[in-house]
Amino acid sequence: MRDEKSVPGCRMCGAALPAGRRGRPALYCSRSCQARAYRRRKNPPVPVPAEARARPSDTRARRRRLIAEAVWRIAAERGLDAASMRGIAAEAGVSLRVVQYHFDSKHQLLVSALRLLHEDNERGARSRIPAGISDPRALLRAVLDEFLPLDAQRTDALRVFAAYYARSLTDPELAAVFLHDEQPLEKLVAELIAAGAAAGTTAVGLDPRHEADLLVSGATGLGMDVVHGRRSLAEVRGVLDYHVGRLFRQTGALDSVINHRVV
Repeated sequence: MRDEKSVPGCRMCGAALPAGRRGRPALYCSRSCQARAYRRRKNPPVPVPAEARARPSDTRARRRRLIAEAVWRIAAERGLDAASMRGIAAEAGVSLRVVQYHFDSKHQLLVSALRLLHEDNERGARSRIPAGISDPRALLRAVLDEFLPLDAQRTDALRVFAAYYARSLTDPELAAVFLHDEQPLEKLVAELIAAGAAAGTTAVGLDPRHEADLLVSGATGLGMDVVHGRRSLAEVRGVLDYHVGRLFRQTGALDSVINHRVV
């Protein structure tokens, strides 16, 4: 009697092979394993590039960003209602299974894409605001320009945010990402107005927080007016110049650079 350890196992799963068969020895324990082996021979697995094996986290981040950018394009052009998982996969140039691998659900994908857009806008704003500005009025004016569609990137971002805003009205989790409870922009604008007041360059009796709320809300709406074609960019910038001029009586310089944050 042969030692059982010498009996080879199934070439696919390693299970014990059925005994007592005549003719050629069995290679697979079942028809299922035989079919799997046939499919593998016909469609061998694609080898993973060495670069992807070396930095799986980087590859994952790039793939997630590629998918998020597809969401942005669909939202900007057709609205979020058109952003199905299959449509997002097609726009990103990947399979549906790839999208499902990186995101458990469409809702998770929409929330992640919105967070990534916020991060992109923050980095873009920081890079565009000139370094070393210590004049609160000049810095405030630069911050307000970030609400306007001054280039293709900011125009598309405003369109995407508009699509998300409509969706956030009925989606509390999305609203929590879309609407910052901390209101960082309003706080930044209020700090700039308060800095001007401390330097004696603003009108007397201003409430920085109230003025900031009005400026941020107004700049947001004016930026969307430009996207809709209701107003020209020159008209909107003139309106913002008027209100900033109303707050600041003159341009004053501060000795210290204000530590600002745009999100």
